[in-house]
Amino acid sequence: MEDSEKQYEQQHLDDTVWELHAADKRLTQEIAKTQSEEKNISDNFFSDFSINLTNDDEIIETAASVQQQQQLLDERANAHRQSTVQLGTVKRLLRNPYFARIDFQEAGEQPETIYIGLGSFTDANGHFLIYDWRAPISSIYYDGKLGQVTYQTPDGPQRVELSLKRQFVIKDGTKIETMFDTAETIGDQMLLEVLGEKSDTQMKSIVTTIQREQNQIIRDTTADLLFVQGAAGSGKTSAVLQRVAYLLYRYRGNLTSSQVIMFSPNQLFSDYIGNVLPEMGEQNMVQFTYYQYVTRRTPGMHVQNLFQQFEADQTPLQAKVAALKESDAFFHATEAYAEHLRSAGVRFKDIRFHGGVFFSRKKIAEIFYSYNQNYNMNNRVQATKERLTSMLNRRVGSETRAKWVREAVENLSEEEIRDLQAQSHPGEFQDSNSEFQFYARHIVTEAFAEIDAAIVRNRFLNVRAQYVAFLRAVPDLLDVTKFGITPSEWNQSVDEFVEQFRQRKLTMADATPYLHLYDLMIGRHGDRKMRFVFIDEIQDYTPYQLAYLQKNFPRAKFTLLGDLNQAIFTGSNARNLMGSVTKLFDPDKTRVVQLTQSYRSTAQVTEFTKALLKSGQKIVAFNRQGDLPQVLVRATSADAFNTLTKQLATNAQDHDTTAIITRSLGDAAALQQQLHDAGQRSTLIRSENQRLVPGVLVVPSFLAKGLEFDAVVAWNVTPANFGADTDRELLYTICSRAMHRLTVIATGAVSPLITAVDPKLYTTEQ
Repeated sequence: MEDSEKQYEQQHLDDTVWELHAADKRLTQEIAKTQSEEKNISDNFFSDFSINLTNDDEIIETAASVQQQQQLLDERANAHRQSTVQLGTVKRLLRNPYFARIDFQEAGEQPETIYIGLGSFTDANGHFLIYDWRAPISSIYYDGKLGQVTYQTPDGPQRVELSLKRQFVIKDGTKIETMFDTAETIGDQMLLEVLGEKSDTQMKSIVTTIQREQNQIIRDTTADLLFVQGAAGSGKTSAVLQRVAYLLYRYRGNLTSSQVIMFSPNQLFSDYIGNVLPEMGEQNMVQFTYYQYVTRRTPGMHVQNLFQQFEADQTPLQAKVAALKESDAFFHATEAYAEHLRSAGVRFKDIRFHGGVFFSRKKIAEIFYSYNQNYNMNNRVQATKERLTSMLNRRVGSETRAKWVREAVENLSEEEIRDLQAQSHPGEFQDSNSEFQFYARHIVTEAFAEIDAAIVRNRFLNVRAQYVAFLRAVPDLLDVTKFGITPSEWNQSVDEFVEQFRQRKLTMADATPYLHLYDLMIGRHGDRKMRFVFIDEIQDYTPYQLAYLQKNFPRAKFTLLGDLNQAIFTGSNARNLMGSVTKLFDPDKTRVVQLTQSYRSTAQVTEFTKALLKSGQKIVAFNRQGDLPQVLVRATSADAFNTLTKQLATNAQDHDTTAIITRSLGDAAALQQQLHDAGQRSTLIRSENQRLVPGVLVVPSFLAKGLEFDAVVAWNVTPANFGADTDRELLYTICSRAMHRLTVIATGAVSPLITAVDPKLYTTEQ
């Protein structure tokens, strides 16, 4: 590219930066001024007018003055908020003003040039200097090749002639380091610049390198279900985070971040992606792991966590029972059972008070089933609660004559008496009986608050007994033999479940049906405020869990993303997941997007990792060159450890962040101790509640989902650790975390999953 062009662009950048600094100064002054005015109005709120309440006219005039002062205060507060938002955008743009330029012409109009960045910016006269990447016009940059391009506007499709697409890498926000002209969406040169960077403990925005297929995911507003199947490193998670930012921009004023929820594979990953939206000036959406979502609604129960789920050894029967409980057939069986409860079978608990039965379960059942057959479960529960509350209120008077109440009144201290009189001063008591009744009613009402809370919180429903009764009834609701289970084996599994349930333990396979049954019993209708639901690593969810989430967010549009090749928890069952999920949504409003291009790793690492898979031919490596992966087999564990420390030293020389990924947490802890004893600094990621830190990390495989590192060492990849075909997805997940360098180390012999790979795809030399 000619030097004159680069000089022109540098001058344009200099001019833009000058305008940004001017805006920074202006907005800072405006904020200080509005803060001062706001404080002045607040401090003198009642000084600028007199309060006169002598007659109706004066009251009206005083109210109008108060309203006028409040309006002034609100106007200043609003101006302060707007200036603060604008200043935040300016500060972000000063770090990197823009990353692209496009030249285009609409029919019958003058040619236009626009620059695209992380936010919109206008000069003091209102002229656009930078366009937000989410603006309709900016989609030309992502979707179009040079020539005729159509893009969507709020008024419908618009055609333009695109004549230039230029990309910039700007250093320190002030100097054009490199720039490229391209006819493609994002030129390979630009991608190589960005993808060649080192990894970080926080995921970065991919706004500068969004590909055409990713842009279609980001800007889709029509699908009720957007299903994104993407290879490891295809940018699916990044694209979906940009999608959240786009939706918040697109529906500004009608959508807030609190109406968007994302389910992450683990808390470690939630922290890893936590900076992407703030980097673009948006608040983070609501984030949960599925485990967190379940456990917050099951207090007092010990739900199987991620570690326990991964490490659990199941018998063949337990595996079959879990598969049944995770199926959509079991979901429908739960719904059928709950429908039956409208007419009979609900289990109730006594509501107790002072060691005795206050409302018996027999009486509660009588009330519950006394209502018309047309009453659904929600109506029945609400009507029962109202009736119990009414009965409770009627009992207050008679309870004041109870012995415990008389003793409580007699034991009131002077201070307690003063407090009660201050709360509801009765004036002079007519006689000692009225005085006693006053205190007695207070004491009873306060004591009955415990019963009232039990009614309000549905504690008269025996949900635990109900779930066991449901499990006993399952063979009458579905054919368990279709899952390879005999009725007697099913009953045996229920007995095993009850033993664990008595200890308040719930497997993840039982946690969702348990919650679902409770929701059906109380007629819960889900969260109707949530508008968009995002679920990452969908391959590790079960059909039951997804059906439950859809029911819990009935008005939301769903975006599901994952890689069926990384099904760590659900294994081969993940292959049937897509069929189960699409049944939940209108086929006409379902869109499936395949992302086959892998950008994370070098071509050498990608070719090796895809060779681990039976369906690896669907993955396309991006042409970024690097070293061949190393497969290093050593005779003894001491030799293998020495090989590891040498590799860590090599990686450190290249300033690579290295993750040593082991199969289990036990393996990770043992290795980290060995590294510590050898004087090698490292951090063990023991739990999903930790955060990633720079340096050498030791990570168990089940916590590596979604993360990426400069270099990965797959540790102890032996036949004992990775010998079965069912380990294929797990080993692929481990190896595909590597961006630039992959090393596989084994003692004695390497896994047959590795020996089956073409030897040309790796080296055995260190």
